[in-house]
Amino acid sequence: MSLKRFTEHALSEWMRGKGPQSDIVISSRVRVARNLSGLPFPMLATSSQSSEVVRRVEDALGQAKEHPILQGAELVRMDDLSELEKRVLVEKHLISPHLAEESRHGAVVLSENEAVSIMINEEDHLRIQCLYPGFQPQEAWKAADELDDWFEKHLSYAFSEKTGYLTSCPTNVGTGIRASVMVHLPALAITQQLGRLFPAITQVGLAIRGIYGEGSEALGNLYQVSNQVTLGQREDEIIDKLQGVVKQMIQHERDARERLREISPTQLEDRVHRSYGVLSHARVISSKEAMERLSDLRLGIDMGLLTGVEANVMNELMVMTQPGFLQQYAQARLDSDERDIRRAVMIRERLHDPDGNG
Repeated sequence: MSLKRFTEHALSEWMRGKGPQSDIVISSRVRVARNLSGLPFPMLATSSQSSEVVRRVEDALGQAKEHPILQGAELVRMDDLSELEKRVLVEKHLISPHLAEESRHGAVVLSENEAVSIMINEEDHLRIQCLYPGFQPQEAWKAADELDDWFEKHLSYAFSEKTGYLTSCPTNVGTGIRASVMVHLPALAITQQLGRLFPAITQVGLAIRGIYGEGSEALGNLYQVSNQVTLGQREDEIIDKLQGVVKQMIQHERDARERLREISPTQLEDRVHRSYGVLSHARVISSKEAMERLSDLRLGIDMGLLTGVEANVMNELMVMTQPGFLQQYAQARLDSDERDIRRAVMIRERLHDPDGNG
């Protein structure tokens, strides 16, 4: 398998299928944090100790030839990637900004369909991540749990009978699980209801973050909803709470969409088609405006106001128009103005060829 497979295609194979509630929920992710016993956590590890972590994981993978998920997986070292290639993997949610920018002797194991991403020497020695399309946190947890069990048979984890799995960040101690769902909430944003909804969500122990996790900006009305604490909670409790809250968010978004359809149908349709017109004909467009316009388009597609464009094309464009992917595609460093021009060209071509045959 070539590294180009991961950096030259915007849409991962797992994203091509439609999951439950996919008109609002883009994806579900479960990440499990683990550390190896007898070695310092990454922030305190020497170069040789960090390399030893990679070696142990690589040895374990050598025994995974028959594993249904790990078969054909590829280990990629961060030192072998260009800065642009790292950025593309961040934009595809396959690695974290921390692994791309700050990790020493970091690496990532990627499955063929990119639904599994195992970060090595990020904040913890291992971060096992499983991604599913739509609203499927239970399914993502089942896959992550299976992988975790397999690795635990081949690696010795740092574990305390009193507190559970030991992690670099205290909020991950215990189960070490972080479950998140990426939701698209344009109608709640248009009707200005997010200001009331988000505080209520944080009060029940969940966090609202931008599309690339902690510290990132919420672009295109996309938000990650995840648990904040793992200590003292069972995995099923964490998943159940997340599912229950997100179900309520989905219903609020659906209600907001119906209100927009009933109260201001012409204005809503005008908003969608104006954004389509800008994206179809603009010669220069910023990343922020592109995400806002793509959000309008996705809303129009999901509400049946715009035909001829598939929702997956919007998912693809949301990655293709990011700075790293644009520059990787161009095979050149681009300044801000050049990226804005290339972004407009890419969007025009993709919208006029929705099947990707051009």
